[in-house]
Amino acid sequence: MEQLTLTTPAVLFSAISLILLAYTNRFLAYAALVRSLYDKFMLSHDSLLLNQIKNMKQRLRLTQAMQILGIGSLLLCVLCMFLVYVHWQTSAKVVFGVALVLLILSLALSIREIQISVKAIDLQLGSMKNQKQ
Repeated sequence: MEQLTLTTPAVLFSAISLILLAYTNRFLAYAALVRSLYDKFMLSHDSLLLNQIKNMKQRLRLTQAMQILGIGSLLLCVLCMFLVYVHWQTSAKVVFGVALVLLILSLALSIREIQISVKAIDLQLGSMKNQKQ
């Protein structure tokens, strides 16, 4: 196996940073939507709104987990760079491997969150279809 250099984990910095920015934007949008749905629910007690709120709660939890895993991956990349700097190659390789696993898990959760988002849109479209009929 080749030596790990400082540039190897550093390459992930920009990718992880962009992913974390996307996750944060998603989280902020969801938080605003939850507040709006909550206000509407308090006025109407519509079961569709309650289902949407439950869906948003699940999506917020997934987004939180995605952020935590992404930040963990970034932290481990920094630790890996330090380990490379002090010439602890074996430890650096293990830490970098764990950082990659955390990033993979974060992206996998993102896929699950997208699936749940589509379900929420389907609920909304289903209610529109029912109102039309």
